[in-house]
Amino acid sequence: MTIRTTLSLMLGMTLCFSSVSMASQPLAEANMLAATKQTNQVQVQVSSVSDTTVSSAPSTTPQATNSDTAPSKDSSTPIVAPITNTPNKKAKQTSGPAKPKNMIIMIGDGMGPAYTTAYRYFKDNPETQEIEQTVFDRLLVGMSSTYPAPVSGYVTDSAASATALATGFKTYNGAIAVDENKRPLTTIMEMAKKRGLSTGVAVSSQVNHATPAAFLAHNEHRRNYVEIAEDYLNSDADVILGGGQKYFSEALLKQFTDKGYQHITEFAQLDSITEPKVLGLFADVQLPWVIDDKQGHKLSTLTQKALDLLSQNEQGFVLMVEGSLIDWAGHSNDIATAMGEMDEFANAIEVVEQFVRERQDTLMVVTADHNTGGLSIGANNEYAWEPAILHQITASPEMIAKALIATDEWQKRFNELIGFEATDEEIAKLSAARMQGQKQLFTTILSVIDLRTNTGWTSLGHTADDVQVFAAGPGAILFSGHQDNIDIATKMMSLLPKAAQ
Repeated sequence: MTIRTTLSLMLGMTLCFSSVSMASQPLAEANMLAATKQTNQVQVQVSSVSDTTVSSAPSTTPQATNSDTAPSKDSSTPIVAPITNTPNKKAKQTSGPAKPKNMIIMIGDGMGPAYTTAYRYFKDNPETQEIEQTVFDRLLVGMSSTYPAPVSGYVTDSAASATALATGFKTYNGAIAVDENKRPLTTIMEMAKKRGLSTGVAVSSQVNHATPAAFLAHNEHRRNYVEIAEDYLNSDADVILGGGQKYFSEALLKQFTDKGYQHITEFAQLDSITEPKVLGLFADVQLPWVIDDKQGHKLSTLTQKALDLLSQNEQGFVLMVEGSLIDWAGHSNDIATAMGEMDEFANAIEVVEQFVRERQDTLMVVTADHNTGGLSIGANNEYAWEPAILHQITASPEMIAKALIATDEWQKRFNELIGFEATDEEIAKLSAARMQGQKQLFTTILSVIDLRTNTGWTSLGHTADDVQVFAAGPGAILFSGHQDNIDIATKMMSLLPKAAQ
């Protein structure tokens, strides 16, 4: 009896292990196939001279090189990033060619993950049971780290991060497309130009602010606005749209027009521009806050015009669009203004998304350069966030503070602009702040809005949070999963056409 039982147990165990082995065989084969496929991925290093296949993968933080072989000591020669083309997980890929003809990178300055989540709830229709999806939910494919070169620690500024996104290299905070030794780094725009593509930028800040500057110029510091504006003459960009009139002297503007640029300063003039090149400067510095702009949709209008003009080049184009003022609102911890800027950036994304759908030859990649303000959706140990209040506010807190300083009937005016009846406690706080001037009043208005909506902030600066990556079109699969911001640049560079021999 004991022997029979033992034999039965041994037979059962044999059959069990056999079944497991048979069941796992397809999985093992799949893993082997995936490993073989990954081994066969081609990694490409691109320089201004040629496209050269290399066998070794680049490090996470590539060493600066300005040729296919070794770094140069010549500070005037741009340095080129090593490029890899490695698909990860599943991403939105439209039918059409495997490589895009056109590429658009869109940057929500300061737009950390909490901003896109807050925007979802801000746009939610309370009359429905579901929480509606936004364009950010539709296009999300991955995440990106944003840290700068080690010399600047873990928290990046816009200049270092934009340099990473434009060149594929880490650098110090404040650097505009130069490395840690202040040598120029080759940008994707420069690569595109050498391959016969058109290039352009459309932003809501001044056109020579940190992010667009890193794509079109080289400078040791982002605050050298006039030098950066002058350097734009060398960029040969076909479309430059945004603010920044104060940084372009009459003499400099003449140099642009002498090079064939059409210079315009009014949005109404956009209709008269039917072909590149164009330098559109529509504000002294920044474009108006969306929440204060009754005409509205300025960034999406600039984006559409840029697409119309750049797409005239049969060779293709590279466009950078920035929702610049999301960051500026974040620095002020201004949730009402931030949501207005998020809404217009989302509109601009949808303009591009429609272009991608219609053309099926265009890659769009959307990300943020960093997170600003440490926004939290809910605060003060309360399980609540009240975005409905934000829809009632009819002007930016900055504009409200200015209006309240200018009138004796400020309490009535506050209620009109803020969209709710202030409590006695709120009026007392505002009254005390008003006595201290417009700046303190602005800060107090922000605190009233934060308490009403239960919004939290951790900083007036940047934080080191990873940011989201969104993509659609040919090549979108490359941007799935986690990556670093330099990877976004090198992946996009790998999709450019080959340089002419």
